[in-house]
Amino acid sequence: MIKWNNLDTLETFKAVEACKGSVKLAEVMAGENGANRVKNYSVPMAEGLNYNYAAKEVDDALLEKLAAFAEEAQLVEKFEELYNGAMINTGEQRLVLHQMTRGQLGNPVEADGVDKRTFYVNEQNRIAEFAKKVHAGEITNAAGEKFTTVVQIGIGGSDLGPRAMYLALENWAKVNNTFKMEAKFISNVDPDDAAAVLNSIDVAHSMFVLVSKSGTTLETLTNEAFVKDALKKAGLDASKHMIAVTSETSPLAKSDDYLTAFFMDDYIGGRFSSTSGVGGAVLSLAFGPDVFARFLDGAAVADKTATIKDIKKNPALLDALIGVYERNVLGYQATAVLPYSQALSRFPAHLQQLDMESNGKSVNRFGDPINYVTGPLLFGEPGTNGQHSFYQLLHQGTNIVPLQFIGFKNNQIGTDVNIKGSTSQQKLDANVAAQIVAFACGKADDNKNKNFEGGRPSSIIIGEQLNPETLGALLAHFENKVMFQGFAWNINSFDQEGVQLGKKLATQVLAHETEGALSVYSELLNI
Repeated sequence: MIKWNNLDTLETFKAVEACKGSVKLAEVMAGENGANRVKNYSVPMAEGLNYNYAAKEVDDALLEKLAAFAEEAQLVEKFEELYNGAMINTGEQRLVLHQMTRGQLGNPVEADGVDKRTFYVNEQNRIAEFAKKVHAGEITNAAGEKFTTVVQIGIGGSDLGPRAMYLALENWAKVNNTFKMEAKFISNVDPDDAAAVLNSIDVAHSMFVLVSKSGTTLETLTNEAFVKDALKKAGLDASKHMIAVTSETSPLAKSDDYLTAFFMDDYIGGRFSSTSGVGGAVLSLAFGPDVFARFLDGAAVADKTATIKDIKKNPALLDALIGVYERNVLGYQATAVLPYSQALSRFPAHLQQLDMESNGKSVNRFGDPINYVTGPLLFGEPGTNGQHSFYQLLHQGTNIVPLQFIGFKNNQIGTDVNIKGSTSQQKLDANVAAQIVAFACGKADDNKNKNFEGGRPSSIIIGEQLNPETLGALLAHFENKVMFQGFAWNINSFDQEGVQLGKKLATQVLAHETEGALSVYSELLNI
């Protein structure tokens, strides 16, 4: 029987708390001990990735206690409940089925009178067939010419994830001859955003993907109107240039304003929707449906590893548990995601929403206030740019920030140049290796400005190359990590009421139904 208990009520967590300060990172990472530790504190992930946690403040004794905590908290069993169709989203009384877009982990799940796996596969097949017709020139613009650009119009999860995934695979697709159409993204309701995109494309040869589950998202509909106005001014019929990704019950579903509509449902939250039609339409049009299918395959393999109870064989669970220890025992407030891959330039932005919108909660899944901290602040930039930006604080600041590095042995382009005895990729990887050790071990110096205390924990995910499969596995790893942490904290990771109040007040401002401070701010901004 599944029990949903607060973190601070579990005896095994009290045993975890007793381990506080038991590992001195600068000591265990020094010399030969450090070398052995790097070799041994490593867990294989899906698609050839590897999670190395040697530079984390853990040892075998703590890992045993974390494993016991995971068992008492029933973390893997709660994931099983999720993928078998339990009402996990207690805030909105909904199932949580994003993992079903990339495979069937457990029993068939029926909702709304249909088998949901069949529903998702059918939509993927519809998107694939549509994309193939666009690429073959069977679906064209009014002049009978091929579309060359696809523009996604959406915000939040309808933008951050798909945009990050597109950028991650853009160069790879060009090198591997699977690049079909350039993709652009419009998200911000700021008219400068839409204008910048429209000024950079040939609208006559562009297809626009409007993404809104409800069909009522203010920012998205505003940007749609902006785009339609631009198409009209260009003498083009907007309905011949637009498709919709929405729910079957939204006003967009059967509208003549679109070439066609592809469907999603309420069981997939926006920040978990990159493997649904939200990411599927734009990525299939950009790279071809076969590449999108490979991306799904990588995510599916990672999901299967998340079902394993042994924390040393379940990297997402292990990553989550170490994160809970850092947040709730060591008191670290933030996490930095640092991909040493330019292709992952927007991946930290996606993870900000995934993590902070999911686990930024102060009540448990039953609505009761909790007495412990939950999700960390999350930020990041790709290396080595970040080294010349915020690493100063990470190395010598007063706050210790756990670090999540991501690195690859090979680049995506397949070529490189040797400069002064090493390639560009080797220089990149040398930097990430150096940073891990520098953060962990530090360097003593009598000049306090040059003294590095060390003891700054990090982990690294290492892969051969960033490609569709490894990207899918990477995405699912972090989705599952966030899920496990939400279970550990006994919170609902699948609603986002915190974004609603501002939207409601903005609507009041636009309707001129304001008073007090809101009224004055409206006047200051000339609304």
